[in-house]
Amino acid sequence: MRHLVRFGVLALGSAALVSASGPVPDMEAAVQAAMAETGAKGVAVALIDKGQVVSVKSWGVRNAKGDPLQDDTVMYGASLTKAVFGYLVTQLASEGKIDLDKPIAAMLAKPIPDYGNVEGYGQWGDLAGDPRVQKVTPRHALNHATGFANFAFLEPDQKLKFHFDPGTNYAYSGEGISLLQFGVEKGLGLSVEAELQRRFFKPLGMTRTSLIWQDSFGTNLADGWNENGKAEVHDDRSRVRAAGSMDTTIHDLAQMTAAMVRGYGLPKKWRVEYARGTQKIGSKTQFPTLNNPAGPGEGTDAKAALGVVAFTGPQGAGWFKGGHNDTTANTLVCLERGQRCVLILGNDVRIEKAFPKLVRAALGETGVPYGWEYGVK
Repeated sequence: MRHLVRFGVLALGSAALVSASGPVPDMEAAVQAAMAETGAKGVAVALIDKGQVVSVKSWGVRNAKGDPLQDDTVMYGASLTKAVFGYLVTQLASEGKIDLDKPIAAMLAKPIPDYGNVEGYGQWGDLAGDPRVQKVTPRHALNHATGFANFAFLEPDQKLKFHFDPGTNYAYSGEGISLLQFGVEKGLGLSVEAELQRRFFKPLGMTRTSLIWQDSFGTNLADGWNENGKAEVHDDRSRVRAAGSMDTTIHDLAQMTAAMVRGYGLPKKWRVEYARGTQKIGSKTQFPTLNNPAGPGEGTDAKAALGVVAFTGPQGAGWFKGGHNDTTANTLVCLERGQRCVLILGNDVRIEKAFPKLVRAALGETGVPYGWEYGVK
């Protein structure tokens, strides 16, 4: 017997809420405790079991006026966008449109540096004279193994450059994702936004999700709170950025999460490939992204996969992805056994400190390396 909690409403009387794997966790006490402990103003949680959404609920407020955070409130997806983009790229690979291990340069009509610095994508002209740019593959980009810093503007000279040979190390990089987006859009002639809408968002009923701002989002929109508890308005993103421009709702992204864990739109071998860890992670923590090597007993045994991080824990294989900015804290954790997931969207970055406890309340002990990702356990 399966019951679905949708928009926080459940009409079951005194009946117990159950799923195919047993009782669905009641997150109420855990979330209330996490908000009290961290001071976070708003958080939304979705639970997935056997590849289906079984619970969706939101707590707190969406803005300084005190309007309630709701299940159809548009929130910033941040770097969870990378996980969704990785799933799209995996589907394109399954169709033979992309070779994950063939250079992105082979998708384009001319050498990458010859395109110069392309607004909305990257400073490809900075890479002139470095032959390594011709070797970067889609897998390198999705594995965060390109050799780039997270973003060029973080470099002392604000120039894009390689810090290691592609595929030889791990360093989280939005620039690598942008290079792959450039290959998909300029090389294959595909719009990432249009492909996501056509292949996933529309078929799954994700009517309030997009990688570019939609005016309709403004009717029910979440602002955010930073580490100091200061409210900041939601940033309207005017460009599609596969590295992190997705706006979504807890209801919508729960549908995508369920689809991803059950392998929607992918042959079985390609669903396995999506979450197959292929890039060793040698850093002590995820950030800073460079010059942060793990010593003995430090770091993680998890490996980077196609837009997510694969791990093995007490319940077997799983994968996760986080999303973060000054006012946003998101996490997505899926376990292959039972196709169980928890998705947490926070419009207050302070809730991030409670993620290990919330994930444990939802799924039990998983083995997610939160010490590596956030420095918390």
